[in-house]
Amino acid sequence: MNKSARNFFRAAAILLCVAALPAAETVKHVIVQREEGRFGGWPANHGIWAWGNEILVGFEIGFFKANDRGHAIDRSRPAEHVLARSLDGGETWTIERPEGLRPPPGSVVADVLTNGGGRPLRDCPGGIDFTRPGFALTARMTGIHDGVSRFYYSYDKGKSWDGPFRLPDFGQPGTAARTDYLVNGKNDLFLFLTAAKSNRKEGRVILTRTQDGGKTWKLVSYIGPEPEGDDYAIMPSSVRLSPERILTTIRHRKFIAAWLSEDNGGTWRFVNQPAPQTGGNPPSLVKLQDGRLALTYGYRLPPYGIRARLSADEGKTWGEEIILRQDAARWDLGYTRTVQRPDGKLVTVYYYNDAPDQEHYIAATIWDPGPR
Repeated sequence: MNKSARNFFRAAAILLCVAALPAAETVKHVIVQREEGRFGGWPANHGIWAWGNEILVGFEIGFFKANDRGHAIDRSRPAEHVLARSLDGGETWTIERPEGLRPPPGSVVADVLTNGGGRPLRDCPGGIDFTRPGFALTARMTGIHDGVSRFYYSYDKGKSWDGPFRLPDFGQPGTAARTDYLVNGKNDLFLFLTAAKSNRKEGRVILTRTQDGGKTWKLVSYIGPEPEGDDYAIMPSSVRLSPERILTTIRHRKFIAAWLSEDNGGTWRFVNQPAPQTGGNPPSLVKLQDGRLALTYGYRLPPYGIRARLSADEGKTWGEEIILRQDAARWDLGYTRTVQRPDGKLVTVYYYNDAPDQEHYIAATIWDPGPR
């Protein structure tokens, strides 16, 4: 290829990238939590909930330690699970540390010994009303690949929590729960979990169900085959399209895959790869007020940042990649969680960085998905 041709294709690529950038007036970045010397991370592990313009999101705070290859967190020092609440649609945030969410003694999250001292794991007595106003559920893990998972629930928008309640292993080598659930009825809930592969490595996605308010659980289905080699299928994010149809998006080592069930979770078929390249980051899938789907995720390849795609046909096809931001200094970012405000704007929360030798923090991007 001669020089003029190379210049042409380079210019075309730049134009495509610019076309994917939303107008500046439709995007606003705000700080959720940032503290010198600390590491804020992984909202996707904890969950996000919204009641109108009141938004609650969970994440982890540890101590910052520069790391050329791994996460920039000091694994020799304790970390804590916290919440951030906004009462104005994500514009401003306050940090909360409810006692009921403290991990049980000996928990390990992201290979960091957490601040134990929380209540010990116990069996759930059942009877949880998943339809109560102010209900929220969060699922957590005690180990990365093959540990025991637990859950907590709240009836007052996350101000107080009951738990931790032990989840069964569903006949798997172990589970690593993050928060992804669908409420089916008063005592009926689907919980999507990551289970260890048969070799005890991470992982594959399973759908589980309780119909007695959390007392007993059963395995409903596996979503896709067990990944081969060093690939994994983990960290689902799911929406209900109709009484019988559910779409879930799943993180793989390099991409995000979408799977569809047309029999209320009994069986699944592969649909597509809405994000063929991410560098390894989980999806956050939400159904918008106008019926479209929005998918957000961190982009761990240069230029590092946060991206999104929209679908107007229930995930059959996806629009071009939307670059919400691409100004991070290194790959250690993402794990988005997204909700929609009453005014139609989206609030995407994630962890981020500005420099490799500075604290990593929790940020939110408020953006307009535009008309259908």
